[in-house]
Amino acid sequence: MEKLQMHSKDLTQRNIAHIRELFPNCVTETQGKNDRIELAVDFELLRQELSESIVEGQQERYQLVWPGKREALLKANAPVKKTLRPDRDESLDFDNTRNLFIEADNLDALKLLQETYLGKIKAIYIDPPYNTGHDFIYEDNYSIEKLAYEIRDGVSDPNGNKLFSEERWKQNSSSNGRFHSDWISMMYSRLKLARHLLRDDGVIFISIDDGEVHNLRKICDEIFGETNFIVNAIWRSKDNSNNDAKRFSIDHNHTLVYAKDNNWEPAKLSDDSKRGHFKNPDNDPNGPYFDGNPLNSPNYRENLIYPLVSPQGIEIQPPKNGWRWSEKVMHEKISSGEIRFTPDGTGIRRRTYLKDMKGLPPSSLWIDLEKTGHNRQAKYELLKLLPEDVFDTPKPVKLIDYILRLSDCDEAAIVMDFFAGSATTAHAVMQLNAEDGLNRRFIMVQLPEPCDSKSDAFKAGYHSITDISKERIRRAGKEILSKECDPNWNRDIGFRVLKVDSSNLSEVHYAPDEVEQTQLDLFTESIKSDRSPEDLLFQVLLNWGVDLSLPITKKSISNRDVFFVDENALVACFDKDIDENLVRELTHFEPLRVVFRDDGFVSDAVKINVEQIFRQLSPGTEVKSI
Repeated sequence: MEKLQMHSKDLTQRNIAHIRELFPNCVTETQGKNDRIELAVDFELLRQELSESIVEGQQERYQLVWPGKREALLKANAPVKKTLRPDRDESLDFDNTRNLFIEADNLDALKLLQETYLGKIKAIYIDPPYNTGHDFIYEDNYSIEKLAYEIRDGVSDPNGNKLFSEERWKQNSSSNGRFHSDWISMMYSRLKLARHLLRDDGVIFISIDDGEVHNLRKICDEIFGETNFIVNAIWRSKDNSNNDAKRFSIDHNHTLVYAKDNNWEPAKLSDDSKRGHFKNPDNDPNGPYFDGNPLNSPNYRENLIYPLVSPQGIEIQPPKNGWRWSEKVMHEKISSGEIRFTPDGTGIRRRTYLKDMKGLPPSSLWIDLEKTGHNRQAKYELLKLLPEDVFDTPKPVKLIDYILRLSDCDEAAIVMDFFAGSATTAHAVMQLNAEDGLNRRFIMVQLPEPCDSKSDAFKAGYHSITDISKERIRRAGKEILSKECDPNWNRDIGFRVLKVDSSNLSEVHYAPDEVEQTQLDLFTESIKSDRSPEDLLFQVLLNWGVDLSLPITKKSISNRDVFFVDENALVACFDKDIDENLVRELTHFEPLRVVFRDDGFVSDAVKINVEQIFRQLSPGTEVKSI
């Protein structure tokens, strides 16, 4: 019986497999850990395959390089021996909700979600740390506490005593590149993993300020591809200017938008700021119009090269690649009045009527505060829900609402935010669902960073940022339900809390060769004693790529607890003393997948017979053990 690996996928081997599909001659076999045969890339041969000339060593080329890039790439691809454990007590409507709240370092979470949500996320919004000099902590140590940074750079001793001036340290930290490099590395590995999760029609929106927008644009170009860059939208984040500013009042933030595929288009929403361009000075019966130049052909085609003759008898030559339409279609548009000659007869103009527009393309300037909100409004929104004043920099619900509408999220859409903060994104998803009746789902990921013991948040009983996030979702959902909601909405305001932890399996499961003979009595069981059957179930779901939000029921069959995920998508029993009677009972459900404890059978004979029993009575079932 095949055993589940119970750790995240090794993305390096998956990438090598992709290379092998394109260049099989550039992939060979090598002896890896524990004498196992693994695939490896012959990089010299691959370089030659991708070159039109003979490759002789390193050559200058356009590329983005910074200290720590290789380590960031390695960390993104390396598997983790961790799992997500459900917490029913902190969840809301655990058994019925389709939403997830994950407490974890988002690097771990993104790795653990690779198998389950690969290519399934419609929209991602993140508001990451802006690298402004404030402390932010991630376990990969790309970003570290200020004191540790100062000790490393020789600014302070271990007791915090300054060795030279703060201002000199600040100037040095920003000029030596390390300050930016640490932040870039932290973002690079996470964005690389996030790209895998996007649907083919998926899109990511990233909020950022002027400090790192140039670096963020470069790493996104490398990860998502320059051709998949959609826009750098400028969002007016303040409703009034700073009159005390010494230079400029910085009243905006950036929102970088990248698509998984460059054919992606935003939803065409009503843009009142553009309606002013449509006028009707000559009382055209078709209504207001915009008078502009006809679109020229993007590519040269012989049938698009022809002259036009104006009523004044002037011959108008086509542009370089020709007109946009064939000669027949062009004359039809002239007859209908869509294409008109200029009064002097030397050119043509095209009338685009407002009535024919299904919607106007959104502007790259998000300056309508009524549509996208502003930071002060975001603060008021949160204070209304959590009057204890527990979070300094939330984003307004209107901004995320606008982003979700631009993303054109459908009924099946999953929205992710892996820098969840105060969980504005979750709030916005529920609010939009209540308005239009769709049932979008959310996945929030937030590091359980402790609140400062002197902060208002800590004094109000919030010991970590995740405490704030979850309470905001609870209160926002309750407020939304108190108002009028679309009858088609399923009213899902709940969330399953999943917390990252070490694997449910003991280390001997992963590295038996590293265990000494004297330690064997410590590993009589491969499953840790403090882990529940539901803990095991969720690690199986992760490993097998089964949606973590599917409904779960528990039944007693032959006096043993059996989990049913989405009826028969997966059946799991982690009890011991499993016999053939139970196995035969489970075949009646014809599950797609079934899993048992490897040491859970009454005898080796039963363990051997399990696969044969399913093959005979439920041949479509995949059988595995842990």
